[in-house]
Amino acid sequence: MYVPADIDETSVEQRILEQGSRIRMHGAVTGWAGLRWRGTTFFDGTAAADELLPVPVVVGHGLLRPDPRITVSFEQLPPRERELVDGVWTAVAERALFDEVRRHRVMRQAIVDIEMAIAAHEVTADGFRAYVASRNAWTGVGFARDAAAVAGFGCWSPQEVRMVLVWVIDAELTRPLCNRPVFDLAGNLLAIPDLFDEEAGCAGEYQGADHKDGERHREDVARHERLRTAGIEVFEVVGGDLRDADLVAKRMHAARDRSLFLPPERRGWTLEKPAWWEPWAQAHGLA
Repeated sequence: MYVPADIDETSVEQRILEQGSRIRMHGAVTGWAGLRWRGTTFFDGTAAADELLPVPVVVGHGLLRPDPRITVSFEQLPPRERELVDGVWTAVAERALFDEVRRHRVMRQAIVDIEMAIAAHEVTADGFRAYVASRNAWTGVGFARDAAAVAGFGCWSPQEVRMVLVWVIDAELTRPLCNRPVFDLAGNLLAIPDLFDEEAGCAGEYQGADHKDGERHREDVARHERLRTAGIEVFEVVGGDLRDADLVAKRMHAARDRSLFLPPERRGWTLEKPAWWEPWAQAHGLA
């Protein structure tokens, strides 16, 4: 096989394709590369300082010539755990995620990985937990089991996950709802908060750099005003804040302390979905 000289060899898909094309009778691209090849764009194949990660490949009892651009695992790979995806033998999503979670052994990052695979509809929280439960005696299975037990919040971005983890781990608050639509009593959509504490009536939102422009910022202000008018307290977390978990945890506790903790019959909001919601959500990719 040959690669044209003008091809960008640093492209993540190109790197996966080149290494995946070496696999024949046994083996599959796995880990971050398997998830990326399956369409989960969060996995970009880089580490700190934009270092390019080697493409992880699992070959079972097969053989593959060593190459500094790959890492080779000789763990078991049942035939049912690999499939041909766009011409490349790729581990099924659960196996690829299992291998990626065990690769870096960092709990919060592992939970981010699981959440992003769920958000991309490659796995489900229950399905991944069941897969991990079947991996008894595998290296790192205890760590993967712990990460899978926490994951399943329903976050849509990595930074949302990190914010939610500050809520449950550092602030030691009860597990929140994530990306659940909140309506007023007339059935109008108030917002879809990144984080929502139903008991307190408290919402948290992560604001990335794209929220700084005028129109996006105006939309954020209007949304927060709707929530506060309905009796919901709101706090914000921006990118740099997440480097100081204690600061964010204090902000979360302060917002929750200001919340009204109203019983359902006195609330100016509801989580009950009106009849129009499901068709609208499906049409807008939110179902």
